[in-house]
Amino acid sequence: MSEPARVTTPLRKPYGEDHVPIVPQIHENDPFIKVVKKLSGYILDAVEGPQTFEELQTVAYGHKLTPLIESLINDVHNRDIVSALLVLKAHFSSLEINDDKAINNTRGFACEIVAWRFVAHLSERESIDFLLHDVSEVERQYYDEEGGLSESSFTVLVDNEDFHDDSARIPNPSNQAECTRDPNGYGNTSPDQSMDTQSEREYLASFKRMNALEIAVVAGAKKFLSQKTVQKVVNGIWNGEIVFWENMSVHSRKEAKFYNRRKADPYCRLRVPKYLKSFEAAFFASFLALYYAVLVERNIHKINVTEILLYIWIASFEFGEFLDAGSLFYAADFWSLWDIGIILVGAAFFTLRMIGLVKGNGHMIDISFDILSIEALFLVPRVFSLLSLNRYVGTLIPCLKEMTKDFIKFLGLVVILYFGFLTTFTLLARDYFTPLEMSWILINVFFGSSYLGFDIAQKISPILGPPLMLIFVCLTNILLITSLISLLSNSLTKVMEHAGEEYCLTYSIFVLEASTSNRLTYFLPPLNLLALAFRPLRLCIPSGHLRSARIVLLKVTHFPFVVAIEAYERWQQFLARRQTAGAFLHSSFGGPSTRTRTTSSLRPRGMVVGKDALFRTSLSSARPLTAAEPSAGRVKQHDSAQWPSLDPPRTAPSSSELNDEVRDLRAMVVRLGAQVEGLTAVMTQQQQQHQSITDEEI
Repeated sequence: MSEPARVTTPLRKPYGEDHVPIVPQIHENDPFIKVVKKLSGYILDAVEGPQTFEELQTVAYGHKLTPLIESLINDVHNRDIVSALLVLKAHFSSLEINDDKAINNTRGFACEIVAWRFVAHLSERESIDFLLHDVSEVERQYYDEEGGLSESSFTVLVDNEDFHDDSARIPNPSNQAECTRDPNGYGNTSPDQSMDTQSEREYLASFKRMNALEIAVVAGAKKFLSQKTVQKVVNGIWNGEIVFWENMSVHSRKEAKFYNRRKADPYCRLRVPKYLKSFEAAFFASFLALYYAVLVERNIHKINVTEILLYIWIASFEFGEFLDAGSLFYAADFWSLWDIGIILVGAAFFTLRMIGLVKGNGHMIDISFDILSIEALFLVPRVFSLLSLNRYVGTLIPCLKEMTKDFIKFLGLVVILYFGFLTTFTLLARDYFTPLEMSWILINVFFGSSYLGFDIAQKISPILGPPLMLIFVCLTNILLITSLISLLSNSLTKVMEHAGEEYCLTYSIFVLEASTSNRLTYFLPPLNLLALAFRPLRLCIPSGHLRSARIVLLKVTHFPFVVAIEAYERWQQFLARRQTAGAFLHSSFGGPSTRTRTTSSLRPRGMVVGKDALFRTSLSSARPLTAAEPSAGRVKQHDSAQWPSLDPPRTAPSSSELNDEVRDLRAMVVRLGAQVEGLTAVMTQQQQQHQSITDEEI
């Protein structure tokens, strides 16, 4: 018998500011849309005014979030909790565009705080379970109070035939905008209302097959992504300690888990972002070498082998990345603009080159090679894209993005003023300068050659030319340039204030776009062009046989890469063992070692210091690993023993180590006793001297 439905959104009551909303009851088997509705109702009722992220962390403003956090930590085991909170963050951020009071921005911060506090109380295994769980795996149907299908039942997912279509992962901006315009949407100030079923379905379906980390990137949840617990999971994905594929077979299923060397297929290591980006860097280096070879040789009569290889590299380097990562992270990645530039320039070069060869037009062939020279503007920075992993460079990238956005906005005002003066000067100097010549003169004046404008001012107009040119020079060289520098400086300062958060967002995009694909077989460029031969076969060959053939092709073509990865990992293990052995010898022959504890290890488990204590002191530090009894309607949590820990195993000390510690402690006690006796003797002697001096004075 199904469990009776509970109130999904708390009603607003006429209490004072201290009124805390009713905490929603979220069950383990609740579908994704139901979880989102319950959480949205609470957030809408709890946040009624604009506050900053820092203010929401204080007791004065954030105390209404504490009951929800406590309930999620102690009672809730639904794996869609974090994803639902981050979906609400994305929705509230989209509503902020039309919100003058910044309330929805505060609600988005509240969603981040709740998700952050919840994840902070999870174990390592649970963190993977909640952060890397795909929305597509939730219960599809929405049940009514009687246990049957309600009229608003819907399917969050598409059919299984779209399982490998990563383009479906793109959230539709029009759907989100439609939800934004809906007066009964999630972001409305009336929590007792909900958006219509069609809008719900379209908006939430845009997040299908995305995990919480991917949703956080889409939502721009920088503060959530910058937390240590979240970054630990991202680092685990980067280093291959957390994997999404464990074996290469027809029935393989994507599931995030800790890497087990004994069980995992070595070909699955091709999906580790660290190795993937290393091979990508080698590919770009070879790409650059072919590019230089073609331009230096510059064969205008025929296409040689080097040029054919360049065409293959241009066609292959973007095909696999764009198709595999999906347009969502492809558009979020900073380097996607460079990739598009490489493709466009390469396509223009190939087109003009072929036309010139067919028609025998030498001039067109020269133009094609001139266009290919522009490729270096995009290819050379792309070769060094791995430098974005550096914290300094990774921080400058978002700064450059924000400054570019502000510059483009400011450029509109410059263009308006420029065309106004260009029209005036062209009409005044119509007998001396053409419009093209005048436009070039004004461009030179704008970029600092003001003397050139004053020299021709008399030719433009003896009466109006000099004063108009003076006004143009003052506006451009003094007012506009100074304003632009100040604007860009403010943009740089604003981004640098949150440099750590910006870097974590850039780093998370860099890692996730290389690891979270739904495709089992990943072909490195230029070998990914071989996979194109299998696409027409989908019409006549069963999907299982086709997938098996792709696996065989992958193992045949990528064997050298797997050998290189295996050799590298074995070398790293050898270095780690040698370092461990050296540390053991040093501790054995270097005398008694002093074992110290960090402040965190000396701190009791439930004790929290710093500003985090404002929220955590009232919360239990240890999250229960199992759900309540079956009578409460929940299923017990999965056995945590199935998931190994990232921390090294703690072994009990041997008897010899204990004896050494006892001897060291005994020697320390003896030394301390001798020092105490010496101090006692000195104090006794000083007291006797003081007493004798006092007697003499008397």
